[in-house]
Amino acid sequence: MSETEEIVRIAAKGDGVTQSGRHIAGAVTGDTVTPDGSIEAGPHHVTPPCRHFGKCGGCQLQHADETALMQFVTDRVVNAARGQEIDIGEVLPTHLSPPRSRRRATLHALKAAKGAVIGFREARSNRIVDMQQCEILDARLFALVAPLRKLVASHAERGPVDVSLTLADQGIDCAITGIEADGLAATEALLDFAREHSLARLSLDQGFGPEAVWEPEPVTISLGEVPVGLPQGAFLQPTTDGEEVLLADAKRWLAGASTVADLFSGLGTFAFALAGPAKVLAAEAARDAHLACKSAANSRGIAVHAMHRDLFRNPLQAAEISKFSATLLDPPRAGAREQVAQIAASEIERVVYVSCNPSSWARDAKTLIDAGFKLEALRPVGQFRWSTHVELTSYFTR
Repeated sequence: MSETEEIVRIAAKGDGVTQSGRHIAGAVTGDTVTPDGSIEAGPHHVTPPCRHFGKCGGCQLQHADETALMQFVTDRVVNAARGQEIDIGEVLPTHLSPPRSRRRATLHALKAAKGAVIGFREARSNRIVDMQQCEILDARLFALVAPLRKLVASHAERGPVDVSLTLADQGIDCAITGIEADGLAATEALLDFAREHSLARLSLDQGFGPEAVWEPEPVTISLGEVPVGLPQGAFLQPTTDGEEVLLADAKRWLAGASTVADLFSGLGTFAFALAGPAKVLAAEAARDAHLACKSAANSRGIAVHAMHRDLFRNPLQAAEISKFSATLLDPPRAGAREQVAQIAASEIERVVYVSCNPSSWARDAKTLIDAGFKLEALRPVGQFRWSTHVELTSYFTR
């Protein structure tokens, strides 16, 4: 490079990009790159708040200030739509979850010569960064890291250990893979650990799936103010504030709908929020999530009909969809190609599409646009703060 270049945007994987298209690791919008390749910090380059940044793979963008981070999340979503030549009626304000707001995470651990290490893995590596600080985890989850380190040091073998943590209504749901409760002493130590730290549930996976060894009362998660049983490993939105934004958009856009088909419904995150004014069909393939949703709805007489259905292999057909006032879908990262094709072929006029992958969403959105829908509104959402993982809500009408 023979001259200084300015970083004009942040690419999808977190590198800064110059006007000429060069990708520069560690640079953010407004930085300059000198001819020798060094980075001169610009107005949006800040000191990362976490000592592990740059090594830990949990965050990629802690060196970007709020403005640059907000622009990154916005651009990821808006550019995905524009890449499919989709006209956007309104781009709503981007939502970023605040620091220390993540309510679920999976940590990795390993017994070491002196104690144990526990944390997220390094970027593009299996090495574990021994977590002494974390700016994304809810403080209640982080407070369990040091006790878990001692537990691994005392009771793990030399193999890898995974620890999944989730904030439930009753406290922390902790599931451990890689520690075996062999013998009375080990079992009592694990129960003491659960009791001492007031865990909602402690589960061990010893090769046959997670099994609860401590659960004083059934673990639930409140969705739309409805306590729903929380199966092992069930999907939840990563932050409560992010979930509230998604729900608020869905409720506003679907106001007045008498019947709603909630597709890829999970535990019923959207179904329970929409039920009451509307009758909701909640279609989900994961049996545990389906049964938890069904049980919660039936026990409280809520207008949610839970359907066990694999929408990838057996999508709701156009004629079935046409019976509803509106539909909402929140599919996995791969999107919902077959299901969206049926929605496009139906007579339905309102669709809310929540996505965790702008690329697959844009592909599906183009199918809806080609079928006569209009993208009325689009909101970028950054629940995984300082990460390159981006989400969105969108509203289509025809």
